[in-house]
Amino acid sequence: MTNRALQIFAWTVLLAIAAATLSPIGLRPHLPMGVDIERVLAFFVVGLLFALAYPRHIWFAALVVLLGAFGLELLQELRADRHGRVHDALIKSAGASMGLGIGWLGAQIMNRWRFLRGRYR
Repeated sequence: MTNRALQIFAWTVLLAIAAATLSPIGLRPHLPMGVDIERVLAFFVVGLLFALAYPRHIWFAALVVLLGAFGLELLQELRADRHGRVHDALIKSAGASMGLGIGWLGAQIMNRWRFLRGRYR
């Protein structure tokens, strides 16, 4: 997958999470596991995607994803049928941080592998 495609995919996933987070509670998709696990997994995935899409700009990726986690909780306060909680933002940011870290590490390993592969051909 090209870097541009990864960037588009990362932003699309973040927008999908935003839509699910800000939609009426009855329209929010649910997984059979608990909501905290859903939050961790959703932001783990988006953190991973942003880290892979922007490996040279990991601070930008972290800023976008972590602001997204806290910002979405704040935006829920604007809706009468939703509520933002610090606990939820912390759970989301924990998942995002894990995804960012693993994604960045994976990008570094892949870059090193490409470098070594090209060097010894």
